[in-house]
Amino acid sequence: MTSAAIYARVSSARQKKDETIGSQTAALREHAAQARLDVPAEWVFEDEGHSGATLVRPALEALRDLVAQGCVDVVLVYSPDRLARKFAYQALLLEEFARAGVRAEFIKGPRGDSPEDQLLVQFQGMFAEYEKAQLAERYRRGKAYRARTGSVNVLSGAPFGYRYIRKTDLAGAAYEVIEHEAALVAEMFRRYADDGASIADLARWLTGQGAPTRTGKHRWDRSVVWAMLRNPAYAGTAVFGKTLATSGTPGLNRVARLQGRATPRAVKTVDRPREEWLEIPVPAIVDQVTFARVRQRLDDNKRFAARNTKVPSLLQGLAACSACGYACYRGHTTTSAGNKIFYYRCIGSDNYRFEHGKVCDSKPVRADYLDAVVWDHVTALLADPALIRTEISKRLEQARTADPATRQRHQLELALAKAAAAITAMIEAYSEQLITIDELRTRMPHLRARETSLRGQLGALDAQAADRDAYLKLAGDLESFLAQLHGNAATATVEDRQKVLRLLVKDILIGPEKITIRHRIPARPGSAGTRQRDPEPDTEGDHRPGSHLRWGRDITNP
Repeated sequence: MTSAAIYARVSSARQKKDETIGSQTAALREHAAQARLDVPAEWVFEDEGHSGATLVRPALEALRDLVAQGCVDVVLVYSPDRLARKFAYQALLLEEFARAGVRAEFIKGPRGDSPEDQLLVQFQGMFAEYEKAQLAERYRRGKAYRARTGSVNVLSGAPFGYRYIRKTDLAGAAYEVIEHEAALVAEMFRRYADDGASIADLARWLTGQGAPTRTGKHRWDRSVVWAMLRNPAYAGTAVFGKTLATSGTPGLNRVARLQGRATPRAVKTVDRPREEWLEIPVPAIVDQVTFARVRQRLDDNKRFAARNTKVPSLLQGLAACSACGYACYRGHTTTSAGNKIFYYRCIGSDNYRFEHGKVCDSKPVRADYLDAVVWDHVTALLADPALIRTEISKRLEQARTADPATRQRHQLELALAKAAAAITAMIEAYSEQLITIDELRTRMPHLRARETSLRGQLGALDAQAADRDAYLKLAGDLESFLAQLHGNAATATVEDRQKVLRLLVKDILIGPEKITIRHRIPARPGSAGTRQRDPEPDTEGDHRPGSHLRWGRDITNP
């Protein structure tokens, strides 16, 4: 019996609430029964509340993995726009299914494999993409128009201190003041404007009051308080369109990068210019004068913040905790003698950052000791240009002998010769009246396009060869460059050392008994700071028992 998988999707929360995805699945199951297709229960994939304008969907990813395994024969989808809202994505998925020998079948769409049916699917994909863009533009313009008329409907939610009253047939949406929450908001603004309380103090005070946040949390974060102090709705003017969602690229946070995985980020939010904001009147909780003084203090804090005047640290942006993967930041403390000591501390070891307390027990590390160890290690590498030259020579030799570009060039040249020969044969066949002009016009564009594509690929390989020649020329001057850099290492400023480290070091993992330096130049066996038994060439082993970086250094290793 032919095996089949079902895929269904709805994009909005309302569709998810109305269970419209259930109707899709039921129709697909009924179609599978009529066509005598076997659909296992675990082969029903549903994406609820996921946009068709992106391919990053959990159920779709699982379906594509199943198709790649070759376990399924048919993929049932309600309509082409349920598979994807962009024509290019539809074509990509259908081609991927076809390569795996899987047929995509639509209930509301063409069901054949003829060229006419495929053309109809393509037209439906283009219409779906156009319809999505048209709906998004109409939705945006409609909300902007209602915001200009002062309608609260476009806000669709209320901050702490207000209750959002949904629109009815008799009246539109509105903000209603919640008295006990409004009292906390007014007192928060007064403390910040008049008493000089810090944002951290306000967060602790609100937590102590026992009032939950708007999202139901019982612990107030400083970022929430900061956002409330900037919200003009408390002064009687809510704003629509403060931010703009733009397309983003897949990015990596530090934890994901250390685990070797990518974190897709489909969109990112940026601030709109203030002159583009659309103001909507709402009930005020604080007066305009108090809100203006709070905003002035926030601006002054941003302007005169310590982070704008601090001395740069050598490992800024490079240090991370090896236990939890969070970044390490530089802090300081003052001794009883009045000396200021800087240290690197794991973000995960701070209680105030997490609702249930710290997530890591790592101890802080003296910044001056760690900076010295890392810089000495890097300068030791720079002091031996033969090490770097050996690595460059090895990679160049591999590029000359085992680089697939050599074989690729040979294959491209053969393909280009065949394409040129085919074009010549077609012209000769037409000149001898073996084919008609219509047949020539039909076949020639494909051959010309293939010839152009092959020439472009050969041009790209030539550009790579030119880059390699420049690489060789750079390698010839390596000794003089490294000698100059090593000579200035002792007198280089922190900013200059940062530039060198960021060129050579990927990151530095700090542990209780081990400092791992992951750099781009592999350390040779037996170099300073490494152990012979360390299997990874780009990491540093445990430091000697007397190192200042090691906690409990009086305890000997087994």
